Amino acid sequence: MALEMVEAGWLSMLPPLIAITLALISKEVYSSLFLGVFSGMCVYCHAAGGDLLTAATYVFDMIAAKIGENGYMIIFLVLLGSLVVIVTRSGGSAAYGRWAGRRISTPAGAKLTTSVLGLLVFVDDGFNCLTVGTVMRPIADKCRVSREKLAYILDSTAAPVCIIAPISSWAVAVASEVEEAGGLNAFVQTIPYNLYAILTLVMVFFLSATDFDFGPMREAEQAARAGAGAAERREDEPGRGTVIDLAAPVLTLIVCAILGMAYVGGFFDGVSFSQAIGENPTAGLTLGTFAGLLAALILYVPRKIMTVREFMAGVIDGIKTMIPALTILILAWSLGGVCREMIGTGYFVSDFVAAVDLPFAFLPAIVFAVAAFLSFSAGTAWGTFGILLPIVSMLCAQGEGAAVLIPSLGATLAGSVYGDHCSPISDTSILSSTGAQCEHLRHVETQLPYAALVAVVCFAGYLVAGFTKNPWITLTASVALLFAACGGMMLWERRREAVPGRQIG
Repeated sequence: MALEMVEAGWLSMLPPLIAITLALISKEVYSSLFLGVFSGMCVYCHAAGGDLLTAATYVFDMIAAKIGENGYMIIFLVLLGSLVVIVTRSGGSAAYGRWAGRRISTPAGAKLTTSVLGLLVFVDDGFNCLTVGTVMRPIADKCRVSREKLAYILDSTAAPVCIIAPISSWAVAVASEVEEAGGLNAFVQTIPYNLYAILTLVMVFFLSATDFDFGPMREAEQAARAGAGAAERREDEPGRGTVIDLAAPVLTLIVCAILGMAYVGGFFDGVSFSQAIGENPTAGLTLGTFAGLLAALILYVPRKIMTVREFMAGVIDGIKTMIPALTILILAWSLGGVCREMIGTGYFVSDFVAAVDLPFAFLPAIVFAVAAFLSFSAGTAWGTFGILLPIVSMLCAQGEGAAVLIPSLGATLAGSVYGDHCSPISDTSILSSTGAQCEHLRHVETQLPYAALVAVVCFAGYLVAGFTKNPWITLTASVALLFAACGGMMLWERRREAVPGRQIG
């Protein structure tokens, strides 16, 4: 769209607030997102001049623009959806479920295995959610792990892992935003200060190993253990496939996706690997997924596991399964486009940060809170740190601010990931619920208490960081506080469960 941005002030916060509030109240995300986009266009027309018909026209202009800008992502998702359906119908997923079920037979084992796989697939967050979800969903169902818990683990080992991995599309994006502060070297220095990413991973492994849950997630897990929900689901059409019929296409996808990202980014023409994979990761992922489909075709059709007609029917049905997720993604992209490109939501928040006159020791905590709010509202980590990182770099360029530059940059990244992690309009949240085949708003509802607990601990940790300016003291204090908080929650849950027993006795 060729429209100029307007300064809408506080009104620029209305679209994300409307979308999020309506989604949480109505439990219906499609209309909530659409009304968020439409309200943003109304704000734009109010400031720039225009009527409701003009606003409606701009809505569809924005949707069309975002479809074009994210064409590779859309192709990647529909190809991956097709691959998932085809592998399932071949019987590969069922065979893998039987094979792994003989080795992974407990809920803790299923959750820990999912967490480890999430750590290993660190190149891209969306790729992480969908690939690990496809592989681990049959195991989670067999071990009676709820789809809500699976979605939480996928979400918690996606962006949090990518944002602290030096070789990932995220690392390259961050490094490009902080060139004046040291580029990739500055990014590496922020890793121990990226408290939300680190503490979220600690939280995931703690919850998986102890089998402890609280809030809505506890109810979901109890229902799954009782035989309801995900535990009763079965994959369609078990087919005649073997474990290799799942492993070969998935491994082909992973290897070719990494090679594809390197190729598209110019690695074979002399560009460094870390820079190449961040150049156009979705194009590389698309090539890798197409290679996985070709591998499945070559593997299945000659062995008569399925005919060409059945294979192509699976491709079409796979595309159909991705339509709900794509609809949410396109509307979320459109809402982000309205906020960033037309009514300046990010600039309004960042100007507010710059205007706050507090001692620099409080800056990391303040930046974390602002980045979390902006990322949650806009549903994008990249858009948030893309706006805030240059501002934080300027605020801390000299004098007292230089001492808290790295902690503040780490806090910016951490806050951005927190908002991206738990926002109902975040693409990572959407892809996590898709990978786990969990109702999207149910995923948001069940993981929000966990994410909020970690965020509160992070805020306290950044207060420590601002005064000590030592990453290891900050990290140690934060981890200790997180365990103390989890211990307190465990005691509270046990005491709450014990009350009815005493009453009955």
